[in-house]
Amino acid sequence: MADILHAFREEHEQSLTQSIQGLLSRHLPIERAAEADRDRVFLRDVWKTLGENGVLGLGIPEEHGGSCGGVAESAIVTRELARVLPSMAVDYVLCGMVGRTILDSGQHGELISGLASGDRIYSYALSEPGGGSDLLSLRTQAKFDGKSFHINGSKLWISLAQESDLIFVLARTDEPEPGRSQASGLSLLIVPTDQPGVQVNKVNMAIMRAAGTCEIFFTDAYAPADSIVGERGRGLQALRGTLDVERVLSAAISLGIGHGALDLALRYVGEREAFGGPIGRFQAVQHPLAESASELTAASLLVEHAARNLDEGKPASQESAMAKLVASECVGRLVDRASRVMGAMGMAEESGMQRYVRDARLQLFSPVNNDLVRNIIAQGLGLPRSY
Repeated sequence: MADILHAFREEHEQSLTQSIQGLLSRHLPIERAAEADRDRVFLRDVWKTLGENGVLGLGIPEEHGGSCGGVAESAIVTRELARVLPSMAVDYVLCGMVGRTILDSGQHGELISGLASGDRIYSYALSEPGGGSDLLSLRTQAKFDGKSFHINGSKLWISLAQESDLIFVLARTDEPEPGRSQASGLSLLIVPTDQPGVQVNKVNMAIMRAAGTCEIFFTDAYAPADSIVGERGRGLQALRGTLDVERVLSAAISLGIGHGALDLALRYVGEREAFGGPIGRFQAVQHPLAESASELTAASLLVEHAARNLDEGKPASQESAMAKLVASECVGRLVDRASRVMGAMGMAEESGMQRYVRDARLQLFSPVNNDLVRNIIAQGLGLPRSY
């Protein structure tokens, strides 16, 4: 029975992979992906196509307009998006995490169908200029006047904010309760973007240039009284259920970048001739690519294992953190080796390799810095908390 289930799972995953690759080849050819990166634009029409074909609905129940599916299926989509345009993979993971947060809360279910169809876009606003991974030090305030919340503060490194209809903002609504963590008093609020109190500015990045990274300024921004996700003062708890999934899907982005870079390097060394033949016949070229392929396969197996554990309801915090760490470090080494075998062409604007090299850098510190991931893994091994 186990062999039958394994064979069925493999066939299903291969079919999904082929379907996504076919969809992207028609609607997001590599030339258009390169243009989006160069021009730093979010491709709304491609996003809508993903929604129409059920891609954005993966992980969302059918009664909410979704396509069902689990983390394993979402990881496949994420990987294939990142193989073509890593920026869009980042946005796909972001919107998926917002959807999971809504579903986990059991509230605001009316927002889900628009997310699954691609008609609506939502984003998170967590990080601040002086905070980063230290969410407990955030300064954005949300004061309740008896009828609504008024939000003041700023957020930085927020993907898709300019495209979003709603932003899920982590802000302090209450002072920490005596004797409790600084996390108490933080709430997750749904803030409409179409109002004077929300100013969104695009940040021109050298990495993930088409992801729509922004800074946001809130000046007495309005949020309805019923805009809190989960419980008031327990905003981090509302987010906690998405962290393991986010790390697995972040690892899948790394895999996609790795596969794209490796494929490009292999094509190049098979076509580029020097000293009487293709340079791919030299061991000095073969060995770094062979090592990269081996590491990428090992990282892929770890990501698949973590995704399966999550889908089966098994504990997966350690595996998810390890998958994020291993995959991102692997792709950092891979793009370095792949670009070296391509020489100057690897850094030419016309080559997709320079995009993979740039985008792989984000994976080392987003959505959480790898040094903090190492701390999390060490703590899971029974060692003292070190941060």
